[in-house]
Amino acid sequence: MNEVKETLRNIEQNYKLFLQQQFTFIGALQHTRENARDMISPVASISQVQSYMDHHCNNSTDRRILNMFLNICNDLSKLCDKLEAMHSGNNITGGIVERCKLLLSHSNDMSTLRARYPHDVVNHLSCDEAKNHYGGVVSLIPIVLDCMKEWVTHAEKLPRRTQHSVSGGSAVSEKRAPRDAPARAGISQTPPPARLEAQTTTTNKDNAQGSKHVRKKQLNITENHSGKLKGPWKPPGRHA
Repeated sequence: MNEVKETLRNIEQNYKLFLQQQFTFIGALQHTRENARDMISPVASISQVQSYMDHHCNNSTDRRILNMFLNICNDLSKLCDKLEAMHSGNNITGGIVERCKLLLSHSNDMSTLRARYPHDVVNHLSCDEAKNHYGGVVSLIPIVLDCMKEWVTHAEKLPRRTQHSVSGGSAVSEKRAPRDAPARAGISQTPPPARLEAQTTTTNKDNAQGSKHVRKKQLNITENHSGKLKGPWKPPGRHA
């Protein structure tokens, strides 16, 4: 989107330079139309302007300004292709792009176009020029620029594509899985080797002490039965 905005700003800057030379542009059209003996019909298409420049232009000033107009139209057409590729599935933005493509078609009849306020390009023409000759050709670029600005406004309001959100969530889950796995697995895992060795040592000691105690007890019992070992001496009790 930033690239689209930057391209659109550059085209607008070029158009501002062209707009400052509108009288030169109208003069160039007047000269070439006279050479083509085509003074009755209005300038109706981009291809007509191209033909004037290619076949009926006699000086560099007229050629430069006519070429400037054609270059701006060409830049707008390229930007249309880029806009179409970005949001082809949306009805609003798609409709705006289709309108721009139609307006910029070399064979499209633009003689009835009229740029409205705040554009004043038509106001700089005489009534005869605006109505019968040049009202459409001077209105083409500002109308297309307005359409493209409208496209940007709608495109910025569109939510991000659902598949991007879904894939992003999956990626996060996959990234978290390796880190979470040890924590979950640690509940059922056996103790580390050091702790296991310590527990084994303690258990062995307890078992050894228990076995020793049992053997000693068995020895005492055996000695008592054999008569070799008697209990502590008690004095004989007094008889009544």
